[in-house]
Amino acid sequence: MTKKEIISKLTTIVKPYIQNEEGFKNISENTDFINDLEINSANLVDIVLDVEDEFNIEIDNDSMEKMLSVKAVVGIIQEKQSA
Repeated sequence: MTKKEIISKLTTIVKPYIQNEEGFKNISENTDFINDLEINSANLVDIVLDVEDEFNIEIDNDSMEKMLSVKAVVGIIQEKQSA
């Protein structure tokens, strides 16, 4: 799966949780979930669960703690899929 395909699916996953519409319009690899999209920590857990379901992967606690930006999530998804 390409980075672009992952980001596209990820955009769909995070959309229900965003608080900053303007930040979402400009979503990119460098987007930070908390600072740019104003997603709270409880919703970050929901996003992790949705990512696990969507990409059929299991995310451990260490990886979960790193999932704060689009780039980090893409990296973790690619790593888990190639494992």
